[in-house]
Amino acid sequence: MLIRVLSLLFGIALSVSLMANELALKPDAPKSYIVKKGDTLWDISGIFLNQPWLWPKLWRLNPDINNPHLIYPGDELRLVFDAQGQPMLVKGKPELKWSPKVRKQLKDQKPVSTLPLHVIAPYIRYDTVRSLAELAGLPHIIGSEDGYKSSVDGFKVYVNSDLIVGQSYGIYHKADAIIDPETQQNLGYNIRLIGTGKALQSGNMSQQQPSTIFVEGAKREIRSGAYVMPVNDEQDYPAIFTMRAGAKSTDGLIISSVTKLREFAKFDVIMINKGNSQAVKTGDVLTVSRKSPGVIETDHGPQYSKDTSHWNKITNNSYSDYDMPTEVIGKVMVFKVYDKVSMALILNAEKPLRILDGVTAP
Repeated sequence: MLIRVLSLLFGIALSVSLMANELALKPDAPKSYIVKKGDTLWDISGIFLNQPWLWPKLWRLNPDINNPHLIYPGDELRLVFDAQGQPMLVKGKPELKWSPKVRKQLKDQKPVSTLPLHVIAPYIRYDTVRSLAELAGLPHIIGSEDGYKSSVDGFKVYVNSDLIVGQSYGIYHKADAIIDPETQQNLGYNIRLIGTGKALQSGNMSQQQPSTIFVEGAKREIRSGAYVMPVNDEQDYPAIFTMRAGAKSTDGLIISSVTKLREFAKFDVIMINKGNSQAVKTGDVLTVSRKSPGVIETDHGPQYSKDTSHWNKITNNSYSDYDMPTEVIGKVMVFKVYDKVSMALILNAEKPLRILDGVTAP
């Protein structure tokens, strides 16, 4: 009996899993599409699918697209169905012809790819996140050659660590604490890049002799106490980001942005209050949602909570007489993950996104 029950449960779970991964075409999906300059596989899949993160299922290897990374602007893609009735994209003609085909000459254009690093690079800031314990273990500047409390550019600073001569180093300033708006927990500190330099002399801290860095590129004043890290630390981004739906357990909030503005849009970089501890991974795609404004019934009819009197607000503990809908307003892709926070790039936004907008798995 137990075996039968387990078999039934396994069958149900398998059916749900298959349904979750089944391709769902948009009702208005076109029968063909001409590739345009700047398109990505994600963009094109989003034209055909309700779930563009399932693009690998749509871009299966077939005679007409031997390598999905090698389609070019001007190519015509057609939507067809395989023997099992599953949709797939082929290039140039609607019928399937399962014979080998080799591209004789590549077009003199850049091929369409997934989301490559060069697309996202202009929007990535060379900032990082560190806990107090991590900061305590970092080298820091103890002074400069001229004895100034702060300097701008073209000068030497001394660091309380044995550095590698010729190695480039980033100089960082500890900015504001990152506070989780849900738990009020300190998630770490923003560490902002304020300059770069090269080690001229390695120290010997066993004899209390500091290292020397020549500062070549200062973005702002560099003061004693600024942290020092190898310039390549935290910058090991993949050449191509493979996007996928985020883990179902992901349920967080936008808590900051690199611009520090109140609202942000496509290609802005944001921070969410979920990270490695919540199984967030690089390439995760998350939807951004916002609850519609609350409404209170008053003597003068329904009014938005924000527009009602103070009396109406204090007599209505929920600030709304209705459980208003939550609407999806955008999508983001995680590109950097820390222990309790992650950085993400806004892929699209139907309206400006804000602090405290929710982020969840699609």
